Amino acid sequence: MVTLSGGHTLGFSHCSSFEARLHNFSSVHDTDPRLNTEFALDLKNKCPKPNNNQNAGQFLDSTASVFDNDYYKQLLAGKGVFSSDQSLVGDYRTRWIVEAFARDQSLFFKEFAASMLKLGNLRGSDNGEVRLNCRVVN
Repeated sequence: MVTLSGGHTLGFSHCSSFEARLHNFSSVHDTDPRLNTEFALDLKNKCPKPNNNQNAGQFLDSTASVFDNDYYKQLLAGKGVFSSDQSLVGDYRTRWIVEAFARDQSLFFKEFAASMLKLGNLRGSDNGEVRLNCRVVN
């Protein structure tokens, strides 16, 4: 999981996928306290409530068009866009992996490739499909 989540080093997310972290997060915190304060303010500006811009959102790391280890560096800085990603830093069982990948890009590349190969070799049911659009059954 930690290795493959590194795929989030590429990409963009619309506000609807993470806005729950920005507004009315809990009865105690309006914003997810795991978020870097400046980053949270930037996200709130991009994703106000109500948000009338359906195209608004955030790149998943600061080098979103480059496959690198910046995603892990951003997590350590409290700048994980998704709650599930930021949770990797908060759990002692996965934090050390995030730290290792943030420190050593070649280690991340090696482990990511191994994980993708392992995932690609899994046998699914005959009912599976590769979707053209992941949100819609072909």
